[in-house]
Amino acid sequence: MLQQKNKKLGIVFAGLLLGILMASMDNTIVTTAMGTIVGDLGGLDKFVWVSSAYMISEMAGMPIFGKLSDMYGRKKFFVFGIIVFIIGSILCGTAQSMIQLSIYRAIQGISGGAIIPIAFTIMYDVVPAENRGKLGGLFGAVFGIASIFGPLIGAFITDHINWHWVFYINLPIGFLALLFVALFYQESHEHSKQKIDWWGALTLVGAIVCLMFGLELTGRPLGTNSGLIIGLFGGFGILTVLFLIAETRAAEPIIPFAMFKKRLYAMSNATAIFGGAAFVITSVYTPIFIQGVLGGSATNSGLVLLPMMLGTVVTATIGGFLMSKFSYRAIMIPASIMFAAGIYLLTTLSSGSSQLLVTTYMIIVGLGIGFSFSVLGNASIHGIEANQRGSASSTLTFLRSLGMTVGITIFGIIQSQSFMNKLASSAAVKDQLPQGMALTDPHALLDPAVRMNIPASVLDTITQALSSSIVLTFGWALIPALLTVLSAIAMSKEKLEADPEVNAKASAIVH
Repeated sequence: MLQQKNKKLGIVFAGLLLGILMASMDNTIVTTAMGTIVGDLGGLDKFVWVSSAYMISEMAGMPIFGKLSDMYGRKKFFVFGIIVFIIGSILCGTAQSMIQLSIYRAIQGISGGAIIPIAFTIMYDVVPAENRGKLGGLFGAVFGIASIFGPLIGAFITDHINWHWVFYINLPIGFLALLFVALFYQESHEHSKQKIDWWGALTLVGAIVCLMFGLELTGRPLGTNSGLIIGLFGGFGILTVLFLIAETRAAEPIIPFAMFKKRLYAMSNATAIFGGAAFVITSVYTPIFIQGVLGGSATNSGLVLLPMMLGTVVTATIGGFLMSKFSYRAIMIPASIMFAAGIYLLTTLSSGSSQLLVTTYMIIVGLGIGFSFSVLGNASIHGIEANQRGSASSTLTFLRSLGMTVGITIFGIIQSQSFMNKLASSAAVKDQLPQGMALTDPHALLDPAVRMNIPASVLDTITQALSSSIVLTFGWALIPALLTVLSAIAMSKEKLEADPEVNAKASAIVH
Protein backbone atom coordinates (compact mmCIF):
# COMPACT_ATOMS: atom_id res chain seq x y z
CA MET A 1 0.00 0.00 0.00
CA LEU A 2 2.79 2.42 0.94
CA GLN A 3 4.70 1.59 -2.26
CA GLN A 4 1.58 2.18 -4.35
CA LYS A 5 0.93 5.51 -2.60
CA ASN A 6 4.53 6.63 -3.18
CA LYS A 7 4.23 5.67 -6.84
CA LYS A 8 1.08 7.78 -7.23
CA LEU A 9 2.75 10.63 -5.38
CA GLY A 10 5.64 10.45 -7.83
CA ILE A 11 3.20 10.69 -10.74
CA VAL A 12 1.60 13.77 -9.17
CA PHE A 13 5.05 15.37 -8.79
CA ALA A 14 5.83 14.58 -12.41
CA GLY A 15 2.63 16.34 -13.47
CA LEU A 16 3.43 19.40 -11.36
CA LEU A 17 6.99 19.59 -12.70
CA LEU A 18 5.78 19.30 -16.29
CA GLY A 19 3.30 22.10 -15.68
CA ILE A 20 6.01 24.37 -14.23
CA LEU A 21 8.39 23.50 -17.08
CA MET A 22 5.76 24.29 -19.72
CA ALA A 23 4.74 27.62 -18.20
CA SER A 24 8.25 28.85 -17.35
CA MET A 25 9.84 27.73 -20.63
CA ASP A 26 7.23 29.34 -22.83
CA ASN A 27 8.68 32.83 -22.51
CA THR A 28 12.29 31.82 -23.12
CA ILE A 29 11.55 29.44 -25.99
CA VAL A 30 9.72 32.20 -27.89
CA THR A 31 12.61 34.67 -27.60
CA THR A 32 14.84 33.01 -30.19
CA ALA A 33 11.92 32.53 -32.59
CA MET A 34 10.80 36.16 -32.58
CA GLY A 35 12.92 37.19 -35.56
CA THR A 36 11.32 34.52 -37.73
CA ILE A 37 7.84 35.24 -36.36
CA VAL A 38 8.19 38.95 -37.15
CA GLY A 39 9.42 38.10 -40.64
CA ASP A 40 6.37 35.91 -41.19
CA LEU A 41 3.63 37.96 -39.50
CA GLY A 42 5.09 41.46 -39.80
CA GLY A 43 4.44 44.02 -37.08
CA LEU A 44 8.01 44.80 -36.06
CA ASP A 45 6.71 47.72 -33.98
CA LYS A 46 4.43 45.39 -32.01
CA PHE A 47 6.64 42.37 -31.37
CA VAL A 48 7.60 43.52 -27.86
CA TRP A 49 4.00 43.03 -26.73
CA VAL A 50 4.27 39.31 -27.44
CA SER A 51 6.47 38.88 -24.35
CA SER A 52 4.91 41.73 -22.38
CA ALA A 53 1.36 40.36 -22.75
CA TYR A 54 2.48 37.03 -21.29
CA MET A 55 4.39 38.58 -18.38
CA ILE A 56 1.67 41.07 -17.47
CA SER A 57 -1.17 38.54 -17.39
CA GLU A 58 0.98 35.95 -15.61
CA MET A 59 2.05 38.33 -12.84
CA ALA A 60 -1.44 39.74 -12.37
CA GLY A 61 -2.89 36.24 -12.13
CA MET A 62 -0.45 34.80 -9.58
CA PRO A 63 -1.84 36.26 -6.34
CA ILE A 64 -5.43 36.02 -7.58
CA PHE A 65 -5.26 32.32 -8.42
CA GLY A 66 -3.28 31.68 -5.24
CA LYS A 67 -6.13 33.12 -3.20
CA LEU A 68 -8.80 31.29 -5.21
CA SER A 69 -6.98 28.00 -4.63
CA ASP A 70 -7.17 28.65 -0.89
CA MET A 71 -10.91 29.27 -1.17
CA TYR A 72 -12.02 26.59 -3.62
CA GLY A 73 -9.20 24.04 -3.87
CA ARG A 74 -5.85 23.67 -5.65
CA LYS A 75 -6.67 20.91 -8.11
CA LYS A 76 -9.47 22.60 -10.03
CA PHE A 77 -7.42 25.77 -10.65
CA PHE A 78 -4.27 23.87 -11.59
CA VAL A 79 -6.29 21.80 -14.06
CA PHE A 80 -7.97 25.01 -15.28
CA GLY A 81 -4.53 26.56 -15.82
CA ILE A 82 -3.26 23.57 -17.83
CA ILE A 83 -6.37 23.44 -20.04
CA VAL A 84 -6.33 27.18 -20.77
CA PHE A 85 -2.59 27.06 -21.44
CA ILE A 86 -3.10 24.28 -23.99
CA ILE A 87 -5.89 26.27 -25.67
CA GLY A 88 -3.72 29.40 -25.65
CA SER A 89 -0.82 27.47 -27.21
CA ILE A 90 -3.04 26.18 -30.03
CA LEU A 91 -4.29 29.71 -30.68
CA CYS A 92 -0.72 31.11 -30.68
CA GLY A 93 0.30 28.55 -33.28
CA THR A 94 -2.56 29.62 -35.57
CA ALA A 95 -2.02 33.40 -35.16
CA GLN A 96 -2.16 35.39 -38.41
CA SER A 97 -0.99 38.75 -37.07
CA MET A 98 1.16 40.15 -34.29
CA ILE A 99 -1.94 41.57 -32.56
CA GLN A 100 -3.60 38.14 -32.55
CA LEU A 101 -0.43 36.55 -31.22
CA SER A 102 -0.19 39.12 -28.40
CA ILE A 103 -3.81 38.46 -27.37
CA TYR A 104 -3.26 34.70 -27.39
CA ARG A 105 -0.07 35.12 -25.39
CA ALA A 106 -2.06 37.01 -22.77
CA ILE A 107 -4.36 33.97 -22.52
CA GLN A 108 -1.30 31.79 -21.97
CA GLY A 109 -0.02 34.19 -19.32
CA ILE A 110 -3.28 34.11 -17.35
CA SER A 111 -3.07 30.32 -17.13
CA GLY A 112 0.65 30.48 -16.31
CA GLY A 113 -0.27 32.63 -13.32
CA ALA A 114 -2.37 29.71 -12.08
CA ILE A 115 0.02 26.86 -12.89
CA ILE A 116 3.28 27.98 -11.26
CA PRO A 117 2.25 29.15 -7.76
CA ILE A 118 -0.41 26.45 -7.33
CA ALA A 119 2.08 23.72 -8.30
CA PHE A 120 4.35 24.83 -5.47
CA THR A 121 1.41 25.02 -3.05
CA ILE A 122 0.27 21.50 -3.94
CA MET A 123 3.80 20.29 -3.26
CA TYR A 124 3.71 21.96 0.17
CA ASP A 125 0.34 20.30 0.86
CA VAL A 126 1.37 16.83 -0.27
CA VAL A 127 4.88 16.58 1.14
CA PRO A 128 5.54 16.13 4.87
CA ALA A 129 7.22 19.21 6.35
CA GLU A 130 10.65 17.64 6.83
CA ASN A 131 10.85 16.62 3.15
CA ARG A 132 9.65 19.86 1.56
CA GLY A 133 13.09 21.38 1.24
CA LYS A 134 14.50 18.50 -0.80
CA LEU A 135 11.67 18.64 -3.31
CA GLY A 136 11.48 22.43 -3.24
CA GLY A 137 14.98 22.52 -4.69
CA LEU A 138 13.91 20.24 -7.53
CA PHE A 139 10.88 22.41 -8.29
CA GLY A 140 13.01 25.56 -8.26
CA ALA A 141 15.60 23.97 -10.54
CA VAL A 142 12.99 23.59 -13.27
CA PHE A 143 13.07 27.37 -13.76
CA GLY A 144 16.81 27.18 -14.37
CA ILE A 145 16.39 24.36 -16.86
CA ALA A 146 13.76 26.40 -18.70
CA SER A 147 15.99 29.49 -18.88
CA ILE A 148 18.90 27.50 -20.33
CA PHE A 149 17.28 25.05 -22.71
CA GLY A 150 14.27 27.15 -23.71
CA PRO A 151 16.21 29.41 -26.11
CA LEU A 152 18.19 26.45 -27.51
CA ILE A 153 15.04 24.41 -28.16
CA GLY A 154 13.32 27.46 -29.63
CA ALA A 155 16.19 28.05 -32.04
CA PHE A 156 16.28 24.39 -33.10
CA ILE A 157 12.52 24.18 -33.71
CA THR A 158 12.50 27.47 -35.64
CA ASP A 159 15.46 26.48 -37.84
CA HIS A 160 14.54 22.86 -38.53
CA ILE A 161 10.76 22.61 -38.21
CA ASN A 162 8.54 25.73 -38.02
CA TRP A 163 7.99 28.55 -35.54
CA HIS A 164 4.42 27.36 -34.99
CA TRP A 165 5.82 24.29 -33.20
CA VAL A 166 7.39 26.54 -30.58
CA PHE A 167 3.83 26.71 -29.24
CA TYR A 168 2.57 23.27 -30.30
CA ILE A 169 5.34 21.58 -28.29
CA ASN A 170 3.33 22.56 -25.21
CA LEU A 171 0.51 20.20 -26.19
CA PRO A 172 2.09 16.82 -25.29
CA ILE A 173 3.67 18.32 -22.15
CA GLY A 174 0.37 19.89 -21.10
CA PHE A 175 -1.69 16.76 -21.75
CA LEU A 176 0.69 14.64 -19.65
CA ALA A 177 0.61 17.17 -16.80
CA LEU A 178 -3.18 17.28 -16.99
CA LEU A 179 -3.49 13.50 -17.03
CA PHE A 180 -1.11 12.93 -14.10
CA VAL A 181 -2.67 15.51 -11.79
CA ALA A 182 -6.33 14.97 -12.75
CA LEU A 183 -6.17 11.21 -12.21
CA PHE A 184 -3.81 10.82 -9.26
CA TYR A 185 -4.22 13.90 -7.07
CA GLN A 186 -7.08 14.26 -4.63
CA GLU A 187 -7.27 16.97 -1.99
CA SER A 188 -8.20 15.84 1.50
CA HIS A 189 -8.33 19.10 3.47
CA GLU A 190 -11.36 21.32 3.40
CA HIS A 191 -11.57 24.69 1.70
CA SER A 192 -13.88 27.41 2.92
CA LYS A 193 -15.89 29.30 0.32
CA GLN A 194 -15.48 33.00 0.96
CA LYS A 195 -16.48 36.27 -0.63
CA ILE A 196 -14.29 37.15 -3.61
CA ASP A 197 -12.31 40.37 -3.29
CA TRP A 198 -13.34 41.88 -6.63
CA TRP A 199 -12.07 45.39 -5.89
CA GLY A 200 -8.70 43.99 -4.87
CA ALA A 201 -8.50 41.90 -8.05
CA LEU A 202 -9.43 44.79 -10.37
CA THR A 203 -7.06 47.31 -8.81
CA LEU A 204 -4.19 44.78 -8.66
CA VAL A 205 -4.56 43.86 -12.33
CA GLY A 206 -4.81 47.53 -13.31
CA ALA A 207 -1.74 48.46 -11.27
CA ILE A 208 0.34 45.65 -12.79
CA VAL A 209 -0.74 46.55 -16.33
CA CYS A 210 0.21 50.22 -15.81
CA LEU A 211 3.55 49.31 -14.22
CA MET A 212 4.56 46.79 -16.88
CA PHE A 213 3.63 49.03 -19.81
CA GLY A 214 5.34 51.98 -18.13
CA LEU A 215 8.53 49.97 -17.61
CA GLU A 216 8.34 48.64 -21.16
CA LEU A 217 8.22 52.14 -22.64
CA THR A 218 10.82 53.61 -20.29
CA GLY A 219 14.24 53.85 -21.81
CA ARG A 220 13.00 54.12 -25.36
CA PRO A 221 13.15 57.41 -27.24
CA LEU A 222 10.59 59.51 -25.38
CA GLY A 223 9.09 61.74 -28.03
CA THR A 224 5.31 61.51 -27.83
CA ASN A 225 5.58 58.66 -25.31
CA SER A 226 6.68 60.87 -22.42
CA GLY A 227 3.15 61.87 -21.45
CA LEU A 228 1.99 58.26 -21.77
CA ILE A 229 4.82 57.02 -19.53
CA ILE A 230 4.01 59.61 -16.86
CA GLY A 231 0.34 58.68 -17.09
CA LEU A 232 1.10 54.96 -16.75
CA PHE A 233 3.27 55.41 -13.67
CA GLY A 234 0.70 57.81 -12.22
CA GLY A 235 -2.01 55.22 -12.85
CA PHE A 236 0.16 52.58 -11.18
CA GLY A 237 0.54 54.78 -8.11
CA ILE A 238 -3.16 55.57 -7.83
CA LEU A 239 -4.28 51.98 -8.41
CA THR A 240 -1.71 50.69 -5.92
CA VAL A 241 -3.12 53.01 -3.23
CA LEU A 242 -6.66 51.88 -4.11
CA PHE A 243 -5.50 48.25 -3.94
CA LEU A 244 -4.02 48.76 -0.49
CA ILE A 245 -7.24 50.40 0.69
CA ALA A 246 -9.33 47.58 -0.80
CA GLU A 247 -7.17 44.92 0.87
CA THR A 248 -7.48 46.51 4.31
CA ARG A 249 -11.28 46.53 3.99
CA ALA A 250 -11.87 43.17 2.30
CA ALA A 251 -13.12 40.29 4.42
CA GLU A 252 -10.81 37.88 2.54
CA PRO A 253 -8.16 39.95 0.75
CA ILE A 254 -6.19 38.54 -2.18
CA ILE A 255 -2.95 39.36 -0.35
CA PRO A 256 -3.61 39.17 3.40
CA PHE A 257 -1.37 41.86 4.85
CA ALA A 258 -1.65 40.19 8.25
CA MET A 259 0.90 37.67 6.97
CA PHE A 260 3.45 40.45 6.62
CA LYS A 261 3.23 41.05 10.35
CA LYS A 262 5.15 37.81 10.68
CA ARG A 263 8.78 38.86 10.53
CA LEU A 264 9.89 35.64 8.84
CA TYR A 265 7.31 35.99 6.08
CA ALA A 266 8.01 39.68 5.44
CA MET A 267 11.78 39.23 5.28
CA SER A 268 11.51 36.10 3.13
CA ASN A 269 9.57 38.11 0.56
CA ALA A 270 12.03 41.01 0.77
CA THR A 271 14.92 38.58 0.20
CA ALA A 272 13.10 37.13 -2.82
CA ILE A 273 12.47 40.58 -4.36
CA PHE A 274 16.05 41.81 -4.05
CA GLY A 275 17.56 38.46 -4.94
CA GLY A 276 15.40 38.23 -8.06
CA ALA A 277 16.36 41.75 -9.17
CA ALA A 278 20.09 41.01 -8.87
CA PHE A 279 19.96 37.45 -10.22
CA VAL A 280 18.17 38.36 -13.43
CA ILE A 281 20.95 40.81 -14.33
CA THR A 282 23.59 38.10 -14.17
CA SER A 283 21.41 35.73 -16.21
CA VAL A 284 20.75 38.28 -18.96
CA TYR A 285 24.05 40.14 -19.30
CA THR A 286 26.60 37.36 -18.77
CA PRO A 287 25.70 35.65 -22.09
CA ILE A 288 25.86 39.06 -23.81
CA PHE A 289 29.32 39.58 -22.29
CA ILE A 290 30.48 36.18 -23.57
CA GLN A 291 29.18 36.75 -27.08
CA GLY A 292 29.58 40.50 -27.50
CA VAL A 293 32.86 41.07 -25.65
CA LEU A 294 34.72 37.76 -25.77
CA GLY A 295 33.41 36.84 -29.23
CA GLY A 296 31.88 33.52 -28.25
CA SER A 297 29.14 31.82 -30.22
CA ALA A 298 25.47 32.06 -29.37
CA THR A 299 25.59 28.48 -28.10
CA ASN A 300 28.57 29.21 -25.87
CA SER A 301 26.91 32.32 -24.49
CA GLY A 302 23.84 30.31 -23.55
CA LEU A 303 25.69 27.31 -22.16
CA VAL A 304 27.78 29.50 -19.84
CA LEU A 305 24.66 29.58 -17.66
CA LEU A 306 24.53 25.79 -17.40
CA PRO A 307 27.21 25.43 -14.67
CA MET A 308 25.52 28.25 -12.75
CA MET A 309 22.14 26.52 -12.88
CA LEU A 310 23.70 23.21 -11.86
CA GLY A 311 25.10 25.10 -8.89
CA THR A 312 21.61 26.29 -7.99
CA VAL A 313 20.31 22.71 -8.12
CA VAL A 314 23.09 21.55 -5.78
CA THR A 315 22.56 24.24 -3.15
CA ALA A 316 18.77 24.14 -3.44
CA THR A 317 18.99 20.45 -2.55
CA ILE A 318 21.52 21.09 0.22
CA GLY A 319 19.29 23.84 1.58
CA GLY A 320 16.44 21.35 1.76
CA PHE A 321 18.51 19.01 3.93
CA LEU A 322 19.78 21.83 6.17
CA MET A 323 16.38 23.33 6.98
CA SER A 324 15.57 20.70 9.59
CA LYS A 325 18.92 21.27 11.32
CA PHE A 326 19.38 25.04 11.09
CA SER A 327 17.11 28.06 11.01
CA TYR A 328 16.11 29.57 7.68
CA ARG A 329 18.06 32.67 8.71
CA ALA A 330 21.23 30.72 9.49
CA ILE A 331 21.13 29.22 5.99
CA MET A 332 20.22 32.37 4.07
CA ILE A 333 22.84 34.68 5.61
CA PRO A 334 25.93 32.82 4.28
CA ALA A 335 24.05 31.98 1.06
CA SER A 336 23.23 35.63 0.35
CA ILE A 337 26.79 36.68 1.21
CA MET A 338 28.09 34.14 -1.33
CA PHE A 339 25.59 35.45 -3.87
CA ALA A 340 26.69 39.06 -3.34
CA ALA A 341 30.35 37.99 -3.50
CA GLY A 342 29.73 36.33 -6.88
CA ILE A 343 28.18 39.51 -8.27
CA TYR A 344 31.09 41.54 -6.89
CA LEU A 345 33.51 39.24 -8.74
CA LEU A 346 31.58 39.91 -11.95
CA THR A 347 32.34 43.62 -11.52
CA THR A 348 36.07 42.80 -11.88
CA LEU A 349 35.67 41.42 -15.42
CA SER A 350 37.25 43.10 -18.42
CA SER A 351 37.50 42.49 -22.14
CA GLY A 352 40.63 40.43 -21.42
CA SER A 353 38.88 38.03 -19.04
CA SER A 354 38.60 34.38 -20.07
CA GLN A 355 35.35 32.48 -20.50
CA LEU A 356 36.53 30.06 -17.79
CA LEU A 357 36.83 32.95 -15.33
CA VAL A 358 33.35 34.21 -16.19
CA THR A 359 31.96 30.70 -15.76
CA THR A 360 33.67 30.34 -12.38
CA TYR A 361 32.12 33.56 -11.12
CA MET A 362 28.70 32.49 -12.37
CA ILE A 363 29.00 29.20 -10.51
CA ILE A 364 29.54 31.18 -7.29
CA VAL A 365 26.44 33.26 -8.08
CA GLY A 366 24.45 30.09 -8.72
CA LEU A 367 25.63 28.41 -5.54
CA GLY A 368 24.58 31.47 -3.56
CA ILE A 369 21.13 32.00 -5.07
CA GLY A 370 20.27 28.30 -5.16
CA PHE A 371 19.51 28.12 -1.43
CA SER A 372 16.71 30.65 -1.86
CA PHE A 373 14.77 28.36 -4.22
CA SER A 374 14.09 25.84 -1.48
CA VAL A 375 14.57 27.82 1.74
CA LEU A 376 12.47 30.92 1.00
CA GLY A 377 9.54 28.91 -0.31
CA ASN A 378 9.37 26.95 2.93
CA ALA A 379 10.04 29.99 5.08
CA SER A 380 7.13 31.82 3.42
CA ILE A 381 4.60 29.18 4.51
CA HIS A 382 6.11 28.52 7.95
CA GLY A 383 3.36 28.86 10.51
CA ILE A 384 0.78 29.69 7.82
CA GLU A 385 -2.53 27.82 7.99
CA ALA A 386 -3.33 25.45 5.10
CA ASN A 387 -6.18 27.69 3.91
CA GLN A 388 -3.72 30.57 3.36
CA ARG A 389 -0.75 28.72 1.86
CA GLY A 390 -1.86 29.45 -1.70
CA SER A 391 -1.84 33.18 -1.00
CA ALA A 392 1.47 32.99 0.85
CA SER A 393 3.24 30.96 -1.86
CA SER A 394 1.81 32.91 -4.81
CA THR A 395 2.68 36.24 -3.21
CA LEU A 396 6.32 35.17 -2.85
CA THR A 397 6.40 34.04 -6.50
CA PHE A 398 4.69 37.25 -7.61
CA LEU A 399 7.07 39.52 -5.70
CA ARG A 400 10.14 37.63 -6.94
CA SER A 401 8.87 38.04 -10.53
CA LEU A 402 8.15 41.71 -9.87
CA GLY A 403 11.69 42.20 -8.58
CA MET A 404 13.11 40.55 -11.69
CA THR A 405 10.93 42.62 -14.03
CA VAL A 406 11.70 45.95 -12.38
CA GLY A 407 15.37 45.00 -12.07
CA ILE A 408 15.90 44.10 -15.71
CA THR A 409 14.15 47.31 -16.81
CA ILE A 410 16.05 49.70 -14.53
CA PHE A 411 19.44 48.06 -14.99
CA GLY A 412 18.78 47.62 -18.70
CA ILE A 413 18.40 51.39 -19.00
CA ILE A 414 21.65 51.87 -17.08
CA GLN A 415 23.53 49.48 -19.37
CA SER A 416 22.08 50.92 -22.56
CA GLN A 417 22.75 54.54 -21.61
CA SER A 418 26.27 53.76 -20.43
CA PHE A 419 27.06 51.90 -23.66
CA MET A 420 25.77 54.67 -25.90
CA ASN A 421 27.48 57.40 -23.87
CA LYS A 422 30.84 55.67 -24.15
CA LEU A 423 30.47 55.43 -27.91
CA ALA A 424 29.18 58.97 -28.34
CA SER A 425 32.68 60.40 -27.98
CA SER A 426 33.93 58.29 -30.89
CA ALA A 427 32.40 59.73 -34.07
CA ALA A 428 34.52 57.43 -36.22
CA VAL A 429 32.67 54.36 -34.96
CA LYS A 430 29.39 55.12 -36.71
CA ASP A 431 31.13 56.11 -39.93
CA GLN A 432 32.94 52.76 -40.22
CA LEU A 433 30.05 50.44 -39.38
CA PRO A 434 28.70 48.11 -42.12
CA GLN A 435 25.87 49.68 -44.09
CA GLY A 436 22.50 49.31 -42.38
CA MET A 437 23.93 48.28 -39.01
CA ALA A 438 22.77 50.20 -35.94
CA LEU A 439 24.49 50.08 -32.57
CA THR A 440 21.07 49.98 -30.95
CA ASP A 441 20.47 46.54 -32.52
CA PRO A 442 22.04 44.04 -30.09
CA HIS A 443 21.40 41.04 -32.34
CA ALA A 444 23.42 42.58 -35.16
CA LEU A 445 26.18 43.54 -32.78
CA LEU A 446 26.44 39.97 -31.46
CA ASP A 447 26.29 38.27 -34.87
CA PRO A 448 29.77 36.82 -35.64
CA ALA A 449 29.24 37.27 -39.39
CA VAL A 450 28.54 40.98 -38.93
CA ARG A 451 31.44 41.43 -36.52
CA MET A 452 33.85 40.09 -39.15
CA ASN A 453 32.97 43.03 -41.40
CA ILE A 454 33.71 45.65 -38.75
CA PRO A 455 37.25 47.13 -38.82
CA ALA A 456 39.36 45.75 -35.95
CA SER A 457 39.94 49.14 -34.33
CA VAL A 458 36.22 49.97 -34.40
CA LEU A 459 35.25 46.53 -33.10
CA ASP A 460 37.74 46.97 -30.25
CA THR A 461 36.14 50.31 -29.34
CA ILE A 462 32.67 48.75 -29.39
CA THR A 463 33.64 45.72 -27.29
CA GLN A 464 35.44 47.92 -24.76
CA ALA A 465 32.33 50.08 -24.42
CA LEU A 466 30.07 47.02 -24.14
CA SER A 467 32.37 45.44 -21.58
CA SER A 468 32.52 48.49 -19.34
CA SER A 469 28.75 49.10 -19.60
CA ILE A 470 27.96 45.51 -18.55
CA VAL A 471 30.50 45.59 -15.71
CA LEU A 472 28.99 48.89 -14.55
CA THR A 473 25.55 47.24 -14.57
CA PHE A 474 26.91 44.39 -12.43
CA GLY A 475 28.18 47.08 -10.05
CA TRP A 476 24.69 48.57 -9.75
CA ALA A 477 23.30 45.05 -9.23
CA LEU A 478 25.38 44.90 -6.06
CA ILE A 479 22.81 47.19 -4.42
CA PRO A 480 19.93 44.68 -4.46
CA ALA A 481 22.45 41.90 -3.76
CA LEU A 482 23.55 43.63 -0.55
CA LEU A 483 19.91 44.31 0.33
CA THR A 484 19.41 40.55 0.00
CA VAL A 485 22.06 40.06 2.68
CA LEU A 486 20.42 42.63 4.98
CA SER A 487 16.99 41.04 4.47
CA ALA A 488 18.40 37.63 5.36
CA ILE A 489 19.98 39.04 8.51
CA ALA A 490 16.60 40.54 9.48
CA MET A 491 14.83 37.16 9.23
CA SER A 492 13.67 35.59 12.50
CA LYS A 493 15.19 32.34 13.76
CA GLU A 494 12.51 29.71 13.07
CA LYS A 495 13.49 26.43 11.47
CA LEU A 496 11.61 23.67 9.68
CA GLU A 497 10.01 21.25 12.11
CA ALA A 498 7.92 18.17 11.44
CA ASP A 499 4.27 18.48 12.38
CA PRO A 500 2.64 15.04 12.89
CA GLU A 501 -0.87 16.40 12.25
CA VAL A 502 0.18 18.11 9.03
CA ASN A 503 2.07 15.01 7.89
CA ALA A 504 -1.00 12.82 8.50
CA LYS A 505 -3.12 15.13 6.33
CA ALA A 506 -0.44 15.29 3.64
CA SER A 507 -0.17 11.52 3.41
CA ALA A 508 -3.90 11.28 2.65
CA ILE A 509 -3.94 13.70 -0.26
CA VAL A 510 -3.13 11.07 -2.90
CA HIS A 511 -5.39 8.08 -3.20
